[in-house]
Amino acid sequence: MLLNKLIHLFLLEKEYRPLHSNELLDFIQRKYIQEEMSIVEYKKLYSELDKLKAEKPQSYIMDSIYLYDTISIPS
Repeated sequence: MLLNKLIHLFLLEKEYRPLHSNELLDFIQRKYIQEEMSIVEYKKLYSELDKLKAEKPQSYIMDSIYLYDTISIPS
């Protein structure tokens, strides 16, 4: 039921059906960051998407690792 609502919201906003659960993960993360979704809603949806093995692309993870490797913090 929860995922059906999410897919419907995605469809209304994007005007196409999500092709993968990863798209829904990106969608809820953006909604949360833009304060269009509460933390409670986000956690519930994240949990459902996690069951579907939704994940961020590997390149996002690699970019973050690269960022931390290139920043030097003075001690």
